[in-house]
Amino acid sequence: MTENTAKKTVVVTGASGRTGSRVAEALRAAGFEVRAASRAQGFDWENPTTWAETLRDADAAYLMYPSDIGSPAAAEGVGALAREAVGLGVRRLVLLSARGETQALATEEALKSSGADWTVVRASWFAQNFSEGPLVAELRRGELAFPAGEVPEPFLDVRDIADVVAVALTSADGYVGRTLELTGPRLLSFRDAVAEIAGATGRELTYVPVPARAYGEALMGFGVPAEEAEFLVEVFEGLLDGRNAHLTDGVREVLGRSPRDFGDFVREAAAAGVWKG
Repeated sequence: MTENTAKKTVVVTGASGRTGSRVAEALRAAGFEVRAASRAQGFDWENPTTWAETLRDADAAYLMYPSDIGSPAAAEGVGALAREAVGLGVRRLVLLSARGETQALATEEALKSSGADWTVVRASWFAQNFSEGPLVAELRRGELAFPAGEVPEPFLDVRDIADVVAVALTSADGYVGRTLELTGPRLLSFRDAVAEIAGATGRELTYVPVPARAYGEALMGFGVPAEEAEFLVEVFEGLLDGRNAHLTDGVREVLGRSPRDFGDFVREAAAAGVWKG
């Protein structure tokens, strides 16, 4: 990491979210000043007039778009914010992207063409998607229906994402102009993952694979707008076709250690009572 870290200010978008909160924690632990960018602090991705005040005089920024990174709005928003950041002298930008999501390529390109000193971090499916977010309620009820079939996925602990992002944001130029692909250390199907959660909790949990189209209809039943549900169906049909069923050395390359194992995450979350019915 760079010297005089206490003088550096890093903007963290989504600072209260799954990755942003951990990125902020990792940066503070390393001695950096974190400037949280959220609506509570006056920052709004949908209102460009709020961006300058958040970005001004910062040294770097972590960009996490609040809806899917592959949406057309993401490409437009990330590109516009990146150009504004560069104009204000904030050239060091790290974007969280999705591994294997072809729809995200336009957003990545928008960042690259902004003139920033960019790094793209492509993350595989979060382990914490099982412990934080909409899947938790299903697991507490004892059954997880999801359109993943039996495809293996290298589930990735978000704490590893945060540690990699923190290094990429604050090191010298080693990660500028690079795309880092991150995975966990082993492949598990969603059925395997649910079985590990069942084993750690002592509960009977069932995984039910469903077609992506049926899952989209269920999302609309829960109030997700039809257009958004249709987009998510398209994403799931691509992401969960086996294209990500291989491991990378991204975490080890940046951090010099193995990524955290899914089993360790499960034991910690189970001990915290996350999946109690």
